[in-house]
Amino acid sequence: MEDDQTTAVDTAKADKFVWLMKCPLLVSRSWQSQATASSSDAPPVAKVVVSLDLLPKDPDEPVDNSPEFAMEMIGNEGGNAPKSYCLNMTNDFVPMCIFSQSSQGKVATEGKVEYKFDMKPANRNMEEYRKLCRERTNKSMVKNRQIQVIDNDRGVNMRPMPGMFGVIASTSKEKKKPAPVKAPEVKRTRRDRGELEDIMFKLFERQPNWTLKNLVLETDQPAQFLKEILNELCVYNKRGANQGTYELKPEYKKSAEDAGAE
Repeated sequence: MEDDQTTAVDTAKADKFVWLMKCPLLVSRSWQSQATASSSDAPPVAKVVVSLDLLPKDPDEPVDNSPEFAMEMIGNEGGNAPKSYCLNMTNDFVPMCIFSQSSQGKVATEGKVEYKFDMKPANRNMEEYRKLCRERTNKSMVKNRQIQVIDNDRGVNMRPMPGMFGVIASTSKEKKKPAPVKAPEVKRTRRDRGELEDIMFKLFERQPNWTLKNLVLETDQPAQFLKEILNELCVYNKRGANQGTYELKPEYKKSAEDAGAE
């Protein structure tokens, strides 16, 4: 129905009581196939059996007049499909109405739901039903994978075809990307330790905080060798405004200041 159109609803059956039943998918498909294959005067597909126990099991207990519902399938050729089902009845649900729509678009109310039934196989058919469910689950887990090899000489991007899990496209004019070239490693020669310490003190006189990367560039020394000296002379800032930098320990700062004053 379009949003800008108003459709009248036939409410002649609005007060009619109907039953709503939730059935297994196996039963629903069986009924639909029989309705499609049969004529308009199709025979019944199932019968409902209502049982009412009027005799109490214990004379001191009140009689339970609540009926029990069961369903027997008629002409159900489903292989291992169960023939008998239990119908659990309840009226504890949100009020509901049933609507229908014809092929011409006419909408009508078929009634309001009085009872709701949950359909499940009877106990004597439960093992057959479990076997049927296992077989259905195993079939659904089997995936048919198809791979199609496509020769693409024009370099056009290929898209997977519907129903296929993968496509392999081979191109004769496909350009291969060159492998990234690694920068050559620079070998640095270690200086004398005392000479390097003097250079480090002068650098920290220039500015109080240095990163390891900048110190390697300034001193032209191996990073590991430089890090050993920094661990002795400096403190590494793990947080704060100078995070990730080195600065001289307090005792070395004083020595550097005295040397600068002289």
